[in-house]
Amino acid sequence: MKIVIAGAGAVGTHLSRLLSTEKHDCVLIDADEDRLGGIDSNYDIMTVNASPMSIKSLKEAGVGNADLFVGVTPEQSTNMTACILAHALGARQTVARIDNYEYLSPNNQSFFKNLGIDSLVYPELLAAGDIISGLKLSWVRQRWDVHDGALVLLGIKLRETAEILNQPLKDLCGPNDPYHIVAIKRGEDTIIPGGMDELHTLDLAYFMTTAEYIPYIRKIVGKEHYADVQNVIMMGGGKTAVRAALSLPDYMHLKIIESDADRCERLNQLLANTDVMVIHGDGRDLSLLQEEGIKHTQAFVALTGNAETNILACLTAKKLGVRKTVAMVENLDYVSMAESLDIGTIINKKTIAASHIFQMMMRADVRSMRTLMMVDSDVVELVAAEGSKVTKQPVKDLGLPFGVAIGGLVRNGEGILVNGNTQIEEGDSVMVFCHKHQLGKIERYFKKSLF
Repeated sequence: MKIVIAGAGAVGTHLSRLLSTEKHDCVLIDADEDRLGGIDSNYDIMTVNASPMSIKSLKEAGVGNADLFVGVTPEQSTNMTACILAHALGARQTVARIDNYEYLSPNNQSFFKNLGIDSLVYPELLAAGDIISGLKLSWVRQRWDVHDGALVLLGIKLRETAEILNQPLKDLCGPNDPYHIVAIKRGEDTIIPGGMDELHTLDLAYFMTTAEYIPYIRKIVGKEHYADVQNVIMMGGGKTAVRAALSLPDYMHLKIIESDADRCERLNQLLANTDVMVIHGDGRDLSLLQEEGIKHTQAFVALTGNAETNILACLTAKKLGVRKTVAMVENLDYVSMAESLDIGTIINKKTIAASHIFQMMMRADVRSMRTLMMVDSDVVELVAAEGSKVTKQPVKDLGLPFGVAIGGLVRNGEGILVNGNTQIEEGDSVMVFCHKHQLGKIERYFKKSLF
């Protein structure tokens, strides 16, 4: 596929690198030459130093025969204008990054479609969804509900209290057990486990299970003593914080600490119909945290624009006894460091947004997709088409590429864990774990066969 991306910022750069690994023809446009100069020469990406709102430049970039045009510059107006121009020049599909929540209303979808903008992406809303999902289970690093919760993926840091350590997985999660381990992060290594692999203390293990067995998973990983989240302190009152605050479950109580007085006033206006308390101050101030009841807080969320500040603030909160910490880390170079410091849940808007856009480009029927930063992998929900290769044989005989594992499927609304003898059927929504960007190889298994 040919994809043209406008904007060599965080989202655009990450998306273009992701696309190049999947052998797509990718062109990256930006008016700032310095941004384009930072693109690693190891990636096969064509760069164009020009304004994405220049018709001449868009033509030169090949927008006329592009399968997808993506506008992800920092400016919403630039993205929308560029998408409208790209559509008029012949781009088959367009996506614009926005920062206005009003535009996402279903009532506006046809309006933007008529303008030539097929899809809108609001990274802050996507990140807020991940934050709320993580807060609902205090003992989980990452949670992803698939197909309205029919299947659940849980990323869990294993401590010495887990009862499933140092035993072959074949003895722990066989065909009739209520969970599968689809990946293990151990130090710097990612393991796609087999039956003889074991779980060790401090492993980050990814469990595929169904919603009814979440309490059972909590028991076997030794996390029953973790208090459920009721009180939350959030540092930083940006757009992600606002979206998270408006989505917070009723049983959670939130305090937002913001250092800018004008922003505090704006937050009070935006959150006037909620019980959220807005506090003017520095979220790293120990005396302020103690005054605001950090000892009775189960979760601390750091969402400032500075990764170092967020990491340090979470470390401080942990020292003060907070079990659940969430840090916004936009610099991917800091993600591994944050994990090594045992920060907790790490949120990165650009990988979330890039995953959301990337699923639009797959030829198979993709329902959802998520990038797991910590294990350099993707989890994707693919629908088995009529006559597709994946429906021809049991899973054990499919010859799946190395680094690919099928964790579960949803059939008629019911979540089913998959084993080697499972026969996938037409219409099944299948959860596929792909290490090292193997999506291009796996999607052909799910496409409709012409023979």
